[in-house]
Amino acid sequence: MYRKVIVYIAASADGYIAKPGDDLTFLQMVAVENEDYGYKAFMDTVDTVIIGRKTFDWVYREIGAAPHPELDTYVITRTPRPDIGRTKFYTDDPGALVNQLKQQPGKNIFCDGGAEVIHTLLLLDQIDEMIISVIPILVGEGTRLFKDGRPEQALHLDTVRSFPSGLVQLHYSRK
Repeated sequence: MYRKVIVYIAASADGYIAKPGDDLTFLQMVAVENEDYGYKAFMDTVDTVIIGRKTFDWVYREIGAAPHPELDTYVITRTPRPDIGRTKFYTDDPGALVNQLKQQPGKNIFCDGGAEVIHTLLLLDQIDEMIISVIPILVGEGTRLFKDGRPEQALHLDTVRSFPSGLVQLHYSRK
């Protein structure tokens, strides 16, 4: 089975994944009881996570634990740290890691952000699909989902789902 690297992320309508100060409160505007926007079904298709150190640290601070402790998780960082259970802090080339993971048997690989890791993997043409949940708000500034300085990449729109909360989910694959 070919393992795909899939970004699953939420962004404002103007393309920000966080407001200044790593503020994610705008995500709450689409929080609806018993609605996970396909997250559980998506998570059933993955067994490995790649996440940036800033995103990891934010989640760790907010929930007091490593995100996705039940999955093999690789935190992309420049600073070595001791592993936490199945979470490994990876200081080498992210491209080499993705190549290695794709050669191993398993389910898909979830790229859980952040913007730096997504940018790096886009530069290396290693993202196979993106599921972007667009939140109906313009936040104006913050952390942009897509940084400048990457090559153009044509995408194929696989599906569009809209929800009563106003969230629209776009599922793209590489052309």
